[in-house]
Amino acid sequence: MATTQAQAASGEALDSGLQLVVPGKSLPVGAGMDWIGGGWKLFVRSPLMWIVSLIIMFVIAIVLAFIPFIGSLAFQLLQAVFVGGFIAACRAIERGGEFELEHLFSGFKVRFVPLLIVGLIFTIASFVLILLFFMIAGLSLLPAFMSGDPDVFTAALAGSMIAMALGSLVMLGLFVPVVAAYWFAPALVMMHDMAPVDAMKASFFGCFRNFVPFLVYSVVMFVAAIIAVLPFGLGMLVWVPVAIGSTYVAYRQIFTEDTEAAAPPKPTMVG
Repeated sequence: MATTQAQAASGEALDSGLQLVVPGKSLPVGAGMDWIGGGWKLFVRSPLMWIVSLIIMFVIAIVLAFIPFIGSLAFQLLQAVFVGGFIAACRAIERGGEFELEHLFSGFKVRFVPLLIVGLIFTIASFVLILLFFMIAGLSLLPAFMSGDPDVFTAALAGSMIAMALGSLVMLGLFVPVVAAYWFAPALVMMHDMAPVDAMKASFFGCFRNFVPFLVYSVVMFVAAIIAVLPFGLGMLVWVPVAIGSTYVAYRQIFTEDTEAAAPPKPTMVG
């Protein structure tokens, strides 16, 4: 297994207790469940602050939504910045500290521009895939969708079912690597000051080096998400923190070596 300290990282790491390892390590199948368990532990250490932080983000999203198009776009771009803050909170909890409200906004203070660029790349890639879907599904769907008339869109939809199925498969197939490139990028930028493109490349290869663990992880989290939305969506106040926390745990296992390992305990004398 080839593991070397990252040469692409520029500047000093946000936390000197972590040594970056690239390419990421390959982990066993059971690692996916370990990530979920680790995410749950991070959540239960500070559940109130996790929920309060999510509510604050939700309020920010609502406020920005009042600005047509630009507001929603701005929040989409800022999501990577907020994730960077959550990553910092996870590290604080892991080291025995507290999740404080300032962690939520730490990405705005420490790595704002690189994190914003990560969000921009992901948003552009997602937009391109949506355009590709409409091109495959039939350009007639786009004006029908833009018309805002449900009857017009339904008629266009009925005549493009096969093309839509093909477009959906192509978009899904391309969206997986886009998500893989995004998954760990905020953590790598936030914790190690990696350049946005380098972080997304490392994230992409780290995910596919652990394809099977991620498959297990994704299936379990998908089922959990379905359960979480049943009680009026309130379960998402738990699911989202666990998802973020599990992403942090996966990043730690795949991309880092802990240089602050505790010294072995002294032997106990039995009289």
